[in-house]
Amino acid sequence: MQTDPLADFLTSIRNANKVSKPQVIAPYSRLKGDVADVLKKEGFIEDFELTKEGSHQKLKVTLKSNQRQKAIRGIRRVSKPGLRIYVGSSEIPKVLGGLGVSVLSTPKGVMSGREAKKHNVGGEVLLYIW
Repeated sequence: MQTDPLADFLTSIRNANKVSKPQVIAPYSRLKGDVADVLKKEGFIEDFELTKEGSHQKLKVTLKSNQRQKAIRGIRRVSKPGLRIYVGSSEIPKVLGGLGVSVLSTPKGVMSGREAKKHNVGGEVLLYIW
């Protein structure tokens, strides 16, 4: 049985966003923390923090929304454990014609598609968010 912790994290964010829940608490991993950092830099979440519950670390994500509109319209996992998607620096996809953001795992760390293009690096396409 294969599991995909990043997909579970994104599903938690998607579900909480759908029911207008202000926060999401998920088990911490370095990849999830790096993805949350990119989402904060791009303005999709308000903040995130690392908390400790017993011997386990948790990632507490505060979603960004006002009464009329949510910051996250959609979120989609691209590269999965069964099928990894890699792109070069010249092939980084645009999401919704530039309105969304692609998040990549590169040799220089997890970063947005715009940042990866600026640093001229490619990598694994983790997710699209708009």
